[in-house]
Amino acid sequence: MKFNYKRYSLDIIRPVIEIKLKLGSNILRYEVLVDSGADFCIFSSEAGEVLGIDVRKGKMREVFGVGGKASLYYLHKVNIEVGGWTYEIEAGFMPDVAGRTMPYGLVGQKGFFDNFIVKFDLLKEEVDLKNRN
Repeated sequence: MKFNYKRYSLDIIRPVIEIKLKLGSNILRYEVLVDSGADFCIFSSEAGEVLGIDVRKGKMREVFGVGGKASLYYLHKVNIEVGGWTYEIEAGFMPDVAGRTMPYGLVGQKGFFDNFIVKFDLLKEEVDLKNRN
């Protein structure tokens, strides 16, 4: 399944796609950056709250960003749906993802790249996902 990159300015495009986050009967459409450099999936704590999660009751973990700043996140199991495929993953929910400068979450190696074969094509401005199963 192919997704178009999202344009943020004349010279900035990113592989941001829409997924569905699910927990029980709660469903949230949510934009995420497909990030091959991210170790795992991280979503905003607000997204977790919409799903009915008491975010801070999850296992607390720490992550370091590019600038070396430490941020806390809380692990919870949720389902993600992409292109009709649904997977249960363990994801981090973080207050103030990237200091609220990014209007989306991240999908990374564990939880996303282990479920999909991902092909980036910058010149075509698209990301192609194939179900690994």
